[in-house]
Amino acid sequence: MLDSLYVIAIMTIWISIGMTLVTLIGGAIFIFKHLHHTDIETLPPLARYPHVSIVVPAHNEALVIQDTVKAILRLHYPADHLEVLMYADNCQDTTAQEIRDLMQTPEFKGRNLKVIERTGTGGKAGVLNDALKIATGEYLGVYDADAAPETNALYFLVQKVLENPERYAAAFGRNKTRNYQQNFLTRCINLEIVNTQRIQHTGLWQLFKIGRIPGTNFIINKAVVQELGGWNNGALTEDTAISFSLMRSGKLIALAHRAEAFQQEPETLFAYYNQRKRWARGNYEVIMANLKHLFDRTPWRIKLEVFYYVCTFFWFNAAIVVSNVIFLINIDLAGAQVFWPRLHQLVALGTPLATLFMLNWLLMFYLYLLQGRLQI
Repeated sequence: MLDSLYVIAIMTIWISIGMTLVTLIGGAIFIFKHLHHTDIETLPPLARYPHVSIVVPAHNEALVIQDTVKAILRLHYPADHLEVLMYADNCQDTTAQEIRDLMQTPEFKGRNLKVIERTGTGGKAGVLNDALKIATGEYLGVYDADAAPETNALYFLVQKVLENPERYAAAFGRNKTRNYQQNFLTRCINLEIVNTQRIQHTGLWQLFKIGRIPGTNFIINKAVVQELGGWNNGALTEDTAISFSLMRSGKLIALAHRAEAFQQEPETLFAYYNQRKRWARGNYEVIMANLKHLFDRTPWRIKLEVFYYVCTFFWFNAAIVVSNVIFLINIDLAGAQVFWPRLHQLVALGTPLATLFMLNWLLMFYLYLLQGRLQI
């Protein structure tokens, strides 16, 4: 029984490796196709410059909010086509006052920047829905309070949606870790983010034209969002939820790989755990809400995304836990055999199963190294 469970767990992980190889191949194709691109100093003018309303949700972000808003106001985009809505959402610090002080400086005086002190509910999704009611732009852009865009980020996002404005309802860029040198944890988070965004996102876009709205550094067509009824108030992962809604409507979320922003990541294990727990809960909610689409007539991209999330959050996670538990028990039993020779291991070392496990581990390890080399 245990041998069978072990084989199922290992084969499941091999299937996940196969899926990773598919996205890796797609990411490699994308990278080689975009090795040469226009120099940033000679970017051509866009065919048109749609009016964009950038929303900045902030909850007690007085320490970083000025840097973020400065970066937004310095974007390479016509100032008369840019509106910035900074929401101080249920703040107990000086977040709102920091921006009011910034508005009085000579560089930013007279810019189209509004500070809204909000006391409503719904979290970030609630902020975005409030902004949806008053924004004057054709597109809404979203930057978290700790995510400062690179100067040309908005240019590249708009450039991408204008390639096919009827199909591309949104465009998203890449996020980098602003504080990646802070400690070992931030370096690990940075490696994870780079791997996800430079391999997984590019691979999915290259092969299937599937994009996912991140929490920050994206623009979205305001009229399309209004037709969908806005964001889900109180959703823990409002970005994933709106991504599924867009795909169900037949729209695409385009990857603008040159649009980059720098965001602050958790620097303690406690903060990291709470962040990932919230993301996991939010993604579970979205998965369960969309599980029915595996069996109805929704677009195939929805089915592929639901299948991917089900595999990642349920099937593959369970297989990893089971195989690791059996492996650790097996190692403990091998050590105990030194003192109690009559004890038997669950899977004896040197058997085909043990060899299969080692091959599985080595393949996963070198596949991860290959992804890292591809990103450099």
